[in-house]
Amino acid sequence: MVGDPAPELESEIELLRRISRGDRESFHRFYDRFAGVLFSVAYRVLNNQAAAEDVLQEVFVQIWDKAPHYDPARGKPMTWALTLTRNKSIDRVRSMQRLSRLQGELQQEAETGERFDDRSSFDAVASGETSQLVREAMQKLSSEQREAIQLTYFSGLTQAEIAAHLNEPLGTVKARIRRGMMKLRGLLGQGDVQL
Repeated sequence: MVGDPAPELESEIELLRRISRGDRESFHRFYDRFAGVLFSVAYRVLNNQAAAEDVLQEVFVQIWDKAPHYDPARGKPMTWALTLTRNKSIDRVRSMQRLSRLQGELQQEAETGERFDDRSSFDAVASGETSQLVREAMQKLSSEQREAIQLTYFSGLTQAEIAAHLNEPLGTVKARIRRGMMKLRGLLGQGDVQL
């Protein structure tokens, strides 16, 4: 029969009591006793040696900090240390998943932004070219037609407001705008540029 576990358990509890008082030697002994088991738990959860080593280090920092709060009535030192390790490992997995998800979202946003920027750049060039064509065609209208169209489309005035502004009959203004637009469509070509 294997020896009585009670003295070993008492020894572990005593180590934690000493650690809670800042005893470094007890901390080293506790580390030597549990590090292997705690590392294997972290490694099983994380499946990554470097991450498991990081978790192990964080767990022992926690043990050092939380030793004063350890309550033997709530569980054995081994169980307490395993719980800390498991929780820290799971936190690490979740953190890595969030990071991976965030990187994916950022990549998707960057790709969407690039497509948007490419389309915006295309639209800006196309719009600039269209504007230039419209300006050139506008110069080929009579001054009366050009003025009526500019007041309608660029100043946002109604036909009645234009008639009052130019001191012209409303019918004359409507005719100038209609003839000017027909001439513009002809100059710009049907379907090439939408007015």
